[in-house]
This record gives sequence, structure tokens and C-alpha cells, in this order.
Amino acid sequence: MPAGKMHANESDIDAPLVHRLIATQFPQWAGLPVEPVDSAGTSNAMYRLGEDMVVRLPRIPGAADDVEKEHQWLPRLAPPLPVAIPAPLGKGTPAEGYPWRWSVYRWLDGANPVVGRIAEPGLLAADLASFVTALHRIDQAGGPASYRSEHLGARDAVTRAAIAELGGIVGTGAVSAAWEEALRAPERPGPAVWIHADLQPGNLLVARGRLSAVIDFGCLGLGDPAVDLIVAWYVLPAEARGAFRAAVEADDAAWARGRGWALSIALLELRYYRETNPVMATIARHVIEQVLADHDYAV
Repeated sequence: MPAGKMHANESDIDAPLVHRLIATQFPQWAGLPVEPVDSAGTSNAMYRLGEDMVVRLPRIPGAADDVEKEHQWLPRLAPPLPVAIPAPLGKGTPAEGYPWRWSVYRWLDGANPVVGRIAEPGLLAADLASFVTALHRIDQAGGPASYRSEHLGARDAVTRAAIAELGGIVGTGAVSAAWEEALRAPERPGPAVWIHADLQPGNLLVARGRLSAVIDFGCLGLGDPAVDLIVAWYVLPAEARGAFRAAVEADDAAWARGRGWALSIALLELRYYRETNPVMATIARHVIEQVLADHDYAV
């Protein structure tokens, strides 16, 4: 198939394809079993390879662009972080009708946190704060801009469009008021820092109530550290947010921007996934409700 016409629809990616890619490019692993990994993620298909590895194949061009970045930066970022992040073991090339580079990573044990059923919210808040703080302190030299590196105000048009489209699904008056309050927060002075920029339940792993790993660094890069505060509304219950905020030392402006980022991302996700991905849509609705509850607006 000519490279310009290649595509990677979900139906094109299956275990036989992964077997063929591994057999031809990593023959040392050719005899290992391949099993699909159940995930609500939309950008990559995941297949467990044996007991200790996972194959990650981009489904969309944007995710394919992230492969080089992750292989370059994740090994450099890992040492100072307090929990595991994906360790690249191999980088595959386009073949067998599959159009993009792909990755083999070390398998990381754990389960995604379930919003509303966090066993140890205080401990998880402390673990998340430790990760975020450590990431933000890593030397920024040479780092690329994050996928979410823009100022919050640059999202105004798309966020208001999402609010308008979701009329009848969300309380547009309350959501608009919450969004406008976030826009009034002062921008952060100082240089951009390393941010994960997508700290949602599907990108976190927990074991025995503690954060064990952070995964999916597709949005990785330099940006406003407030973007990583979205985890306070995406994952943590209200009673644990204060401890998280204190641990990351977020001032009023940063907290307001972080809440605005959480609201904007959730609105766009609900707009996009409400008919196609019930897991993502449910999480987005929860985030919107939590942000409005913080403001004491009617949900």
C-alpha cells in the first residue's frame, strides 16, 4: 500500500497484525503471546506481549507523531520521578500495511483509578502531588512545547463553542460563569515547565491504593504547570483536593487556571465523545459537575 494512502482504522489493528510486526522486526519476541488490552483510550491500540511488555500502536496521525518524542524524552525524565513511567524497549517501523512507527514498552502493573471509588484519597492525593512536583522541577532545556502549551485564554472560542453545542446537556449559564471566572485568573509569570498535560484516570495506575505509575505521555512537553492540576477534578474527590493543592503549593491564580483547564478539556471531550465513548463521556460529565460544585453553581 502506498505510504500516502495508509491508514490505521481500529478494525485494521488486531493481534495477527501485532504478531506479524513483532516477528519481522523483533524476532527475539516472536514466540510470545499477544493479547489485546482493554482500554477506553482513543489514540492508541494496546496489546500485551508476553508477561513483561506491551505493544502500543497509534490509531491516528497525532498519536503517531508522539512516538519519537516519547522515545527521546521518557528515558531522560524517568530517573527523578517518584513512580514508574513507560520505559521504551523497541521502536517499530511501518510494515504489514500499518502506516506509522510504533512502540514496545515495559509492562506496568496496576489498575486505573475509578472515580468515586478511590480507596485511599489522601494517600493518592499525596502521591499525585509528589509526581507533579517532581516533573515540574526537571530541567526544561531543549524540551518541546506541550500539546496543551497555550494560555488558557486561547481556548476561549473552542470552549464556548462546546458550551453552546452542549446546551440541554450541561447548564450553560453555570458553565459559562465558571469558565469566565477561570479566564479572569492572571497568567503565570516565568518559564514553562515540563507537564504531563493529560492526568486523567486512564493515564494513571494505582496498586493497593497508591499511585504506581503514570502512562500515556502523548501531551508531554513544556507548558503552564496549572495544566497538571486537572487531576484534582478528574480523579480526586472534593475532600482530598485541599491536601493536593497544599502539597503542590498552588496559589489562587494557578488553582483557578487548573480548574479552568479541567472544565475546558471536559467540555470538549463531552462534545466529542458523548455518542461514541461512554467511559470518556461519563468522566467528562463528572469533571464538569465537580467544577460547578466547587463554584457552588447549580449543576
